[in-house]
Amino acid sequence: MTDEKLARIRELAERDPFVELEPAARAVLEEAMSGPALYEGVGTLLGAPLREDFSELDIALIGVAFDLGVVHRPGARFGPRAVRNENRIGPYHHVSRILPFALCEIADVGDAAVGLNFDLDSGIRAIEDYYHRVVDAGVIPVSVGGDHSITYPILKALGRDRPVGLVHIDAHCDTGPEWGGSKFHHGGPFRNAAVAGVLDPERTIQIGIRGGAEFIWQFSYDSGMTVLHIEDVHRMGVEAVVAKAREVVGDGPTYVSFDVDGLDPVYAPGTGTPEVGGLTTAEAQGILRGLQGLDVIGGDVVEVAPEYDATSNTALTAATMLFEITCLIAERVSKRR
Repeated sequence: MTDEKLARIRELAERDPFVELEPAARAVLEEAMSGPALYEGVGTLLGAPLREDFSELDIALIGVAFDLGVVHRPGARFGPRAVRNENRIGPYHHVSRILPFALCEIADVGDAAVGLNFDLDSGIRAIEDYYHRVVDAGVIPVSVGGDHSITYPILKALGRDRPVGLVHIDAHCDTGPEWGGSKFHHGGPFRNAAVAGVLDPERTIQIGIRGGAEFIWQFSYDSGMTVLHIEDVHRMGVEAVVAKAREVVGDGPTYVSFDVDGLDPVYAPGTGTPEVGGLTTAEAQGILRGLQGLDVIGGDVVEVAPEYDATSNTALTAATMLFEITCLIAERVSKRR
C-alpha cells in the first residue's frame, strides 16, 4: 500500500459520516449513536419515545395485549411486551433509505385500554372505543397484538367513514363464521369487517394462505377477496405478488395486517396456530417493501405468543415487520405535508 493510498483511507475514516444528511435525519442518527445502550432503560416498540397521549403525533405505536379470541394456543396477550424487548430495530431502512423518526412524530403510547377482561365481546368493544379515540386525534395507528381478533375493532374505527382496502399476510384467511358461540374469534375478523361495511372485499388481498382450515374460508371467495395461497406465491414470485397486491388495493386507503403465522414456523415458532410451508422472512419483507407509495392508513403485526419460542426470534421478526410497515406510513405522511 502506498503512503498516498493510506493517507486517503485515514482521511475517509475521519470524515463526519452524517455530513450530507438533512438536519432531522442527522439528529435521529446522532441520538441513536450517542444514546443509552440498547439493553438499558424501558423497552418500547421500535425504541420509540414513550408517550401518554396522542398530542402532536403522526403515528402511534400501540400494543393490544388481548388474546381471548384464540381457538388454539393462547399467549398472544404477551406479544406487545415481547416485541418491546426487541428495540434494536432501525432507525434506518437500508433499502428504501427511510428514516421514519426523522420524517414524522412517532411514539409508543402504551397498550390499548382493554384492562383485565374475561369477556371476548366486551373486549372487542373496548378495543374499538380506544381506536375511535386514536382516529379522533388524527393519528395513524400501527399496532402489535394480541390475537387477530383485534383487527376487526381497529378496522371499525379506521373504516368508519369509508370502507378500506387490505393487504393481509397470513396462513389463514380469517373469514370464518361464528365459532363457539361468538363471531369475534381470531378466525373471523375480516368477515366481520366486510359485513360491517368497513372493509371492501374487492380491495382485499390475502397472501400466504395454506393449511387444513381452507374449507372455512369460502366467504373470502364469495365476497370477491383475492386469495394467494403459498403455492401461488412460490409460483409467481415476490415481484408478481406485489404487482397483484397493488392492482387489487389501487389508490384508495389501505390497511396492512401481518400475522406472524404467515411465516414458516422455522422463522416464527412463537405463535398460536403455526402452519408449516410458509413465507420466508425475506419474502415477507419484499412484499411489504413493494407496497411503498400506497395510501397505507394503518397496520398491525399480530399473533406473537412468545412462550412458544425460547429463542425470541418470533418477537424479533415481528418487530422487523413492524418497522417495515411504519416506514411505509412515515413516508406517506411526510409526502402529504
